[in-house]
Amino acid sequence: MPKMKTNKTAAKRFKVTATGKIKRAKAYRSHILGKKTSKRKRKLRKPGFVDKTNASDIKKLLCR
Repeated sequence: MPKMKTNKTAAKRFKVTATGKIKRAKAYRSHILGKKTSKRKRKLRKPGFVDKTNASDIKKLLCR
């Protein structure tokens, strides 16, 4: 069997933490920021985590 290849698009978007959770960036932070409040934009800076229902699929893409 050949080696599994990492999905490079997934590797750029997701990181696995030490506890095994998958960290991701939050959406809605790229443009049209003038109408969004400072509080909302500040909360979007912090990382989000992938839901456990999707985590196994993403781990397969990352070859973990």
